[in-house]
Amino acid sequence: MSDTQRGPISQFIEKNYLHFNAAALMDAAKGYETHLLEGGKMMVTLGGAMSTAELGISLAEMIRQDKIQIISCTGANLEEDIMNLVAHSHYKRVPNYRDLSPQDEWDLLENHYNRVTDTCIPEEEAFRRLQKHIHKIWKDADTAGERYFPHEYMYKMLLSGVLEQYYEIDPKNSWMLAAAEKNLPIVVPGWEDSTMGNIFASYVIKGEIKALTMKSGIEYMAWLAGWYPENSTGKGIGFFQIGGGIAGDFPICVVPMLYQDMEMPEIPFWSYFCQISDSTTSYGSYSGAVPNEKITWGKLDIHTPKFIVESDATIVAPLIFAWLLKQ
Repeated sequence: MSDTQRGPISQFIEKNYLHFNAAALMDAAKGYETHLLEGGKMMVTLGGAMSTAELGISLAEMIRQDKIQIISCTGANLEEDIMNLVAHSHYKRVPNYRDLSPQDEWDLLENHYNRVTDTCIPEEEAFRRLQKHIHKIWKDADTAGERYFPHEYMYKMLLSGVLEQYYEIDPKNSWMLAAAEKNLPIVVPGWEDSTMGNIFASYVIKGEIKALTMKSGIEYMAWLAGWYPENSTGKGIGFFQIGGGIAGDFPICVVPMLYQDMEMPEIPFWSYFCQISDSTTSYGSYSGAVPNEKITWGKLDIHTPKFIVESDATIVAPLIFAWLLKQ
């Protein structure tokens, strides 16, 4: 594709991003594009607070254009995209967050703001607004003896239209809404470690809802173990990891699990790998592990194209998506 067929963002990064992490970004973007052009599928994993960073502005379009076939994300990313959709004008930005004193932080709490770096999420308009509607969906399933995954309940809420009255951003910038409309597969490991997970647990403790009404992380892995072999034929499935943690570690392990524990020696490795991370390798963290370490765990093949961009995911991911969207 010539430069004239791409938008100004793509043309800029191709001309200027020639060395170091900038070159790694460009290589990873071109590798992702090649993987799709050759018939491959892609999993994108979302760590950190990418939804609060409004990654949905570019991620939603990636979903609509079929450049992502499955997502793994934390429970926080699952809910915070919807919170931004319904409460955006109530968010409070704190650009001087590094200067906040303990008293400043306490004042934010007293005013019902929960801070994520420079952005404060409003409790009443975000958390409680969702709680009101998701509780009914959980309760209805519980009464009917039905069980669903965390993201499926979110999809039901979004597709029902009950939240439309609250929309405060252009809905095309909500990645969860785009995913719901496509019924995109999502796995949410450790969903319990989220605000909605905590709220669900409170209903269980109070005896209002049965714990089994929510499908578990083990069931997510069992589901993924069925999805992966069905979709890894041909070019295979790539793995695009934004940040680190459980959102990446959980799904990548499906390959060695199938190979070793399910005794499926013909299962294909992940066929593309890229991680955007600023974690330090020498600290022993999984998030900082270089791709080659994953060969020893049976996750990546020796020939798998591997990329790592050691930078800020809030800067890097939208640029790579812009390249893939030809912007």
